[in-house]
Amino acid sequence: MIRIFSAFLVLGCTAFGGPVAHIGFFREAFVTRRAWLSPAAFADLVALCHVLPGPASSQVGLGIGYLRGGVPGALAAWAGFTLPSALLLAALAVGFSALPPDSTAAAARGLAWAAAAVVAQAVLHMAKDRVRRAADAPLLLAAAALAWVWPGVGGQIAALALGAAWGIAFAAAPQAEAAADAPPPRFAWLWLAAWAALLALLPLLAAGAGRWASLADRFYRVGSLVFGGGHVVLPLLKAEWVDAGLLPAETFLAGYGAAQAVPGPLFTLAAYLGAALAPDAPWRGAAVALVAVFLPSALLVFGILPYAARLRRSARVARALSGVNLAVVGLLAAAWVNPVCAAAVRGWPDAAAVAAGFALLLSRRVPVPLLVAVLAAVAAAFPF
Repeated sequence: MIRIFSAFLVLGCTAFGGPVAHIGFFREAFVTRRAWLSPAAFADLVALCHVLPGPASSQVGLGIGYLRGGVPGALAAWAGFTLPSALLLAALAVGFSALPPDSTAAAARGLAWAAAAVVAQAVLHMAKDRVRRAADAPLLLAAAALAWVWPGVGGQIAALALGAAWGIAFAAAPQAEAAADAPPPRFAWLWLAAWAALLALLPLLAAGAGRWASLADRFYRVGSLVFGGGHVVLPLLKAEWVDAGLLPAETFLAGYGAAQAVPGPLFTLAAYLGAALAPDAPWRGAAVALVAVFLPSALLVFGILPYAARLRRSARVARALSGVNLAVVGLLAAAWVNPVCAAAVRGWPDAAAVAAGFALLLSRRVPVPLLVAVLAAVAAAFPF
């Protein structure tokens, strides 16, 4: 468990760039360097997590930990990847007003360069792993086009559904992967029952148990019902707190801005919001919100992943997942264009920095954490 925690802790301290970049970091760390998963098993895990509600990149991390060390391994992976940014954001909520608003702007520009380079590498490698014949290319392009013309969760779901339908109709059934077997699914349904029970019972508990139960209920509901993860969670959080008149819009937007400048999953914005919503007990509020927003993801991964190998043995399911895998590559490519490159590249110096970072990653001479640090330092030292 210590090895799992320490590996994810490094990423929790260095994985900037949002959920798409995180998948690239995971692939580099756990497929390329450590070989904890095969490329095909990793692609299947990414595809599965993209069709579950919740933060896709965090669910991929939970899945890697679960496949490596069961439930304790998943919790170790989650803690290592999540706590650094959660602690930073909760601390910022406590003393945000004391910080200059643009104090991290230059370094954040360099972090965006690194994210664009990492995502480009991830798209390239996953395309090599998944696109094995010329007939696969149209689906990849169609998924990217859907995500481009229909931004948001609707386009993503449509692209994944298209991938599944295409796979059932046209894909050849891939060979079964045995490198990432999950624990047997004897009692996995209990995790799914717990997820559904909490979703149904927390609103009843919140009605009579005070603000902490209400806080947990609102964040658990967001974590259970958001599809697409990452930035898609923001409208739901805004609706629960800002639109309900429980949090000023300025406070919410300040937290969102801070979340862009820290590593780790964007869902750790919940720690900031929990602390801001409970000024008399900010750390308790941060803990309640953080656990509540991530708990649905853990329960769903624990409940569904043990059945993944059994489902994979079905030829129809195998073909559907092959199509979903291709669609995921298209979604990653579309996300690399927007928002990753849209935010990172605003002129030729930015494009040159991203290209240099991508070339260094392809050379395999510079590890990803070092590249992140170097590009951030360059941007801070030369704010051209």
